[in-house]
Amino acid sequence: MDTEAVRSFVRAAELGQLRHAADELGVTQQAVSKRIAALERTLDVRLFTRTARGVELTLDGQAFLAHARNIVADADRAVAAIARGSRALRIDVLGLRSAQAVVLHDYWRSHPGTALDVVTLRVDDPRLAVAAVQAGDVDASFRSVTDPAALPGDVRMIHAFHSPLELVVGPKHPLAAARTLTPERLRGHRIWVPGIAPGSEWADFYDQLTAAFGLRVDAAGPNFGNEVLLDILADSDDVATLVGSRDRYAWPTGHDLRRIPIARPTLAYPLSLLLPRENPHPGLRAVVGHFASLDPLPEDTWLPTWAPAPPDGAGEGGL
Repeated sequence: MDTEAVRSFVRAAELGQLRHAADELGVTQQAVSKRIAALERTLDVRLFTRTARGVELTLDGQAFLAHARNIVADADRAVAAIARGSRALRIDVLGLRSAQAVVLHDYWRSHPGTALDVVTLRVDDPRLAVAAVQAGDVDASFRSVTDPAALPGDVRMIHAFHSPLELVVGPKHPLAAARTLTPERLRGHRIWVPGIAPGSEWADFYDQLTAAFGLRVDAAGPNFGNEVLLDILADSDDVATLVGSRDRYAWPTGHDLRRIPIARPTLAYPLSLLLPRENPHPGLRAVVGHFASLDPLPEDTWLPTWAPAPPDGAGEGGL
């Protein structure tokens, strides 16, 4: 059923004249007449009778009107649900306990009226995240394309914020009593980060990190989830892992795990946003502005070579 024909019928019924309906809909009276005639053929009934003052509903038209109004309203809601700027801002994060989700939650708590939809694409290949942005499946994705030449022209990557790293160890680990650690003190210790996907941005991050500081990052074994990783750390005297300072983790009190900041230099993971180059969702501007309000990193911070530079000024990334 042609929803525009149904819309023409509704407005003609409410206004009583085809000409007035045509003026409101921005089409000719002839177009409205043809739409209604086509609708009558589809339904195999007459909806109107013509009078000297315009048109009046037949009994069939009266019976159809309430349902027709619902059809038009449903069509309008369907369009609004996907129209950029009117639907909820949809942002992809790596996980709901990740720093990205935590910072977005902080933003939403300070702007509770914001229509925000946080999703997880669960893809390791950044090209798939780029494709999701291009297709409009998400308005932005917290992913990084480490090779700028691989970024298509209709998608841009901007700085979001940096996530300082912390070492997580159990109470038996030799570094458990440290208040802070330098990267040099991590040398020789096994840093277990299971499930590093080849070709992912974090694979490149850890490659650069180990090369820069001579660290031992072990990606062996499948990733059975954070709970299993934390259980292993609690019982181990030689295994540690790295997490972002804003990443949300919870463990049983008996685990007695320690999160130890790394400094001199601070090691930070750069978090970027992929978004459309043209006509990004208008809700992104305020979100990116919120990122700029986060505490800056120390001057002596190490970042991988592909980290986007923070924007100048207020920090809305040129949006």
